[in-house]
Amino acid sequence: MTQQKVIHEPSRTIPVLGEYDIVVCGGGTAGSAAALAARRAGASVLLVESQGQLGGMGTSGLVSHWLGGRTADGCWIVGGIFREMAEEAAAQGIALLPKLAPAVTYTPHGWTGGLVHGVPFDPFAMAAYLDRKMLAAGVKILLGTQAVDTEVTAGRITHVLLANKAGLQAVAARTVIDATGDADIAARSGCETVLGRENDHLMTPATLMFHVDNVDQDALSAYIHQEGQPRFKALITELHAAGEWPFPYEIFISVQMQEPGTMMINTSRLVGVDGTDPDSLTHGMIRGREETQKLLALMRAHFPGFARARLKAVAPLLGVRETRRIVGDYVLSVDELVMGKAFTDMIGLSGYWWDLPDSKRPSHQPMEGKKAPYPTPIPYRIMLPRPIMNLICPGRAVSVERDVLGPLRVMAPCMAMGEAAGLAAVQVIRDGRTFRDVDLPALLHDLRGVGAILDWKKI
Repeated sequence: MTQQKVIHEPSRTIPVLGEYDIVVCGGGTAGSAAALAARRAGASVLLVESQGQLGGMGTSGLVSHWLGGRTADGCWIVGGIFREMAEEAAAQGIALLPKLAPAVTYTPHGWTGGLVHGVPFDPFAMAAYLDRKMLAAGVKILLGTQAVDTEVTAGRITHVLLANKAGLQAVAARTVIDATGDADIAARSGCETVLGRENDHLMTPATLMFHVDNVDQDALSAYIHQEGQPRFKALITELHAAGEWPFPYEIFISVQMQEPGTMMINTSRLVGVDGTDPDSLTHGMIRGREETQKLLALMRAHFPGFARARLKAVAPLLGVRETRRIVGDYVLSVDELVMGKAFTDMIGLSGYWWDLPDSKRPSHQPMEGKKAPYPTPIPYRIMLPRPIMNLICPGRAVSVERDVLGPLRVMAPCMAMGEAAGLAAVQVIRDGRTFRDVDLPALLHDLRGVGAILDWKKI
């Protein structure tokens, strides 16, 4: 193995921008919810986001469909900030709250399974909505800024190092919320993490999302209802046999956005992408754009309803489903979920199912048919990395067995985790605690007070 070349940099003076009670690294759904919850509870909050807008995969990644927060008949599984934002966005014409009618098998907002319970939205309007939401609450935002490292003293992060157009900067932090989705801050602070599958570190395929408009949804709906093929499996099999389908995946997924005729295409499955490797991410983006053009041509030629489809947008951010997970004192297991274990530290729920495509066979779901509770409980403990005491990690980088990411990695449960992390951080600051010894009854009381759903029933 060739030893990597290094340079030795002389010590430099890095300016400290200021001090905050809480620095939230990552402005996706988990980070935005965490920042908003903490600021509303009185903490000073800096929200750091590498993209030019908040919203993460929902806006920059064009995965414009908040999943895991509602049932097919419109009942809420995730409350609090998620429900507040979903209802506000719907009232403002930014989002929809679809509901499956009793006599209807499919809807264009989710042609199969739990997709029906999502909240589709306009990603461009959503980005502006999130700006307004954070600024109205008094959250300090830094866009185009990457949290690149930390300073750690006696098991606590004292400063977060940032990189942006101004160069290297630092902020002093009393607590830190790692909402990067990749456990970047945890890893750079010396916390234990695992990457992908334990045996070979391969990760589930990535997707470069794109949106099309000018879709004839009547023709699309007629085909799906007539053939009973919402994911076009039979048609794709025919195209593959004829040598016209060059992709390793065997299903087609389209979801109507808030506007009829506009569809999100969640189809490509890019095998072999490592979301922590910049070279791999670069090749993934290039490959994804190439596949978008090929897939769109096939859609126009063969897929009912898409003959005149126009490319509206291709995501500037690759849809990465999995990278690092923290390894905490507690690791939530598949068996615990299958057995329906009850948790005294449950801070939220997910209404999603096992969904983590195989690393090499992108249309295969290894957990398909495996029983899971509905909804899925989310214990507070899975957000706690070790050994750093003033760091918490909400989102898809939590301390779980890999397959547990299936129901937990989508956006509504990530908001539930973010809201809980933000309120826990306020308690850590106010009471001089660590994240490991928060007053759980008080945290659960605070969550119920802001409308979080901890004891789910159809309401």
